Amino acid sequence: MQVLLPGDPLPASSSASATAPSAASLHLGPGLAASTAGAAKGKGKERADVAASRAGLLGHLVHGDKERYWIEGTVKRYTPQPPEPVLGIIIARHAEGYRVDIGGAQAASLDALAFEGATKRNKPNLKVGTLVYAHLLSTPPFSEPEISCVDGSTQKAAGFGELVGGFLVRGVELGRCRALLAPKNPLLTQLGARFPFEVAVGMNGRVWVKAAQEDDEDQLVDVIRELRGR
Repeated sequence: MQVLLPGDPLPASSSASATAPSAASLHLGPGLAASTAGAAKGKGKERADVAASRAGLLGHLVHGDKERYWIEGTVKRYTPQPPEPVLGIIIARHAEGYRVDIGGAQAASLDALAFEGATKRNKPNLKVGTLVYAHLLSTPPFSEPEISCVDGSTQKAAGFGELVGGFLVRGVELGRCRALLAPKNPLLTQLGARFPFEVAVGMNGRVWVKAAQEDDEDQLVDVIRELRGR
């Protein structure tokens, strides 16, 4: 990984310099911002149209013809970035849905129909204080972020929705959350070999865990400590 400081341009990968992809082929994660909507303006080693907005290590992932970049670093406040998963707490109800605390500068909006199988006549009735696992749909300027509890491509829950019981771990470093979500991260596999439990990781610094058996609560405390890195 390469260290970037605020204002540093995004280095172009070998594939990017060869094909000069448009901004549409890039997914910019936390810590990066597009300065223009045009294509790369660098000279083979940089993309002058994308720059770092904070200091940290540059993360890079290639999936097919798409590239994802982000900045790894310690931050105190979560900045919503679609389509990241988040753990939210319902703080208010209204006719069309809910307002949800996701740990950002402002609460997110969750439509009452943004659940698997929800209809106008059959909507979930969630109370204030309910914990939900969702993903970010959009972050409109000058408006609340929008979240959903269904996969946009399948309209299925895909693991999202209301979380019942268990423990919510707050204050997990955002880089650690990203590492826990990585397919090759061995930590959760190693913990699962000790005893069965459920886990939901949000990129907003929150992790929910629930033991399969009530007698495993003491071991669950150990899981929480490992997730917090203490």
